[in-house]
Amino acid sequence: MAQWTSAVGAAQLGRLLNSQQDRPAGPGTRRPPAYRALADGIRLLVLEGRVPVAARLPAERELALALSVSRTTVAAAYEALRAEGFLESRRGAGSWTAVPAGNPLPARGLEPLPPEALGSLIDLGCAALPAPEPWLTRAVQGALEELPPYAHTHGDYPAGLPVLRAMIAERYTARGIPTMPEQIMVTTGAMGAIDAICHLFGGRGERIAVESPSYANILQLMREAGARLVPVAMAEGLTGWDMDRWRQVLREAAPRIAYVVADFHNPTGALADEDQRRRLVDAARSAGTVLVADETMSELWLDEGVEMPRPVCGFDPAGSTVVTVGSASKAFWAGMRIGWVRAAPDVIRSLVAARAYADLGTPVLEQLAVNWLFGTGGWEQAVELRRAQARQNRDDLLTAVRRELPSWEFEVPRGGLTLWVRAGGLSGSRLAEAGERVGVRVPSGPRFGVDGAFEGYVRLPFTVGGPVADEAAGRLAAAARLVEAGASAGGEAPRTFVA
Repeated sequence: MAQWTSAVGAAQLGRLLNSQQDRPAGPGTRRPPAYRALADGIRLLVLEGRVPVAARLPAERELALALSVSRTTVAAAYEALRAEGFLESRRGAGSWTAVPAGNPLPARGLEPLPPEALGSLIDLGCAALPAPEPWLTRAVQGALEELPPYAHTHGDYPAGLPVLRAMIAERYTARGIPTMPEQIMVTTGAMGAIDAICHLFGGRGERIAVESPSYANILQLMREAGARLVPVAMAEGLTGWDMDRWRQVLREAAPRIAYVVADFHNPTGALADEDQRRRLVDAARSAGTVLVADETMSELWLDEGVEMPRPVCGFDPAGSTVVTVGSASKAFWAGMRIGWVRAAPDVIRSLVAARAYADLGTPVLEQLAVNWLFGTGGWEQAVELRRAQARQNRDDLLTAVRRELPSWEFEVPRGGLTLWVRAGGLSGSRLAEAGERVGVRVPSGPRFGVDGAFEGYVRLPFTVGGPVADEAAGRLAAAARLVEAGASAGGEAPRTFVA
């Protein structure tokens, strides 16, 4: 019986491999044999999770045609991968990806490191900060005081606790967006919200337009839901969206959904202005596209004098086009898994009805904790503390990266939690792999793109500061030296390096 659970086509694998661009070889540099370069490229894709484990690879002849190489080259690459434990084969069943015994399975998203690994590895993969105490403790204590009446019920509130729905609606109204509680559904984090929206509007095979780059975990969620992702390139720098491209994609591809992060975009940190928001809503309405606006970073401005534009839903007074997603996870704490959806009442009713077959509802105690924060002013004080932490971390990280890696290029965002970095001509995938060996975890650019885009980038979050930021930048510099040494030697960098 075949051991593979999915398949990768020759054209798709070719696109992923072609995206892996290294620094051009200098005079006298010895290049690896073609089969070795191919085997190394496939191995990197497996290690990063961009090609899943147990995925059937194309037949040798098929891949050779797609890559315009000889079948002998592909056969030798497959044999090298089998020898290293990254490929298994069976006559009549083909060849499928694997990982050597003892290696951890690669993550396809950006899962946080387990706590036991934090002492030996600096985690720059997860853009989340520790809880802003004492506000977490106070919120939980306040929630416990409000819990007894709810403990006498069944505890399932598919739309969310009525008091929290009303509180969230009031907060939108205070921002100039009149909102009723019937327009709010509380979810288990923003991921839960977007998952529900995708299942309601975007069945398997539906097109979803996404910014390019975009948030890696959301892209993976959509892929696993069977969506066909349509990337729309961001404008240069921090200027937000390229509206000419958005109008073209919405007109020609007619996607069922478009997913955007207008406020301190993840990963670039861009902030879309009011004109861009108005024009995108108009274009989505004309195309019949549901525009999903992710507001999870909207309160994380870091610089003085940042004027926040109106929310995207403020340009959709009829409520027929924009579905807004919010969350406590970025602005407060990732362990507080409370998110919400703001949409037209009929959309909320449909989402609530569909939820009965998913998770039934969100934990009551956490909802009461967020409601306590909103109702007492604790939220504003906690978020201000979060901004101060992120601002200091950002400044420390910028100083360290500029010192240790002066060839790396970036524009400094005025808010959010992430820095999008062009890694001096190096492969982001190889930097991520080398980083694991020198004690720093960093996500490569292709995780944030579609079909291998952004190979020359990495994302750095504002989650470490002070001496830890200095150490992280030093380890990134060591990883960069490993990648450069591997390219110069015509092969991969040695695996025995210890930081």
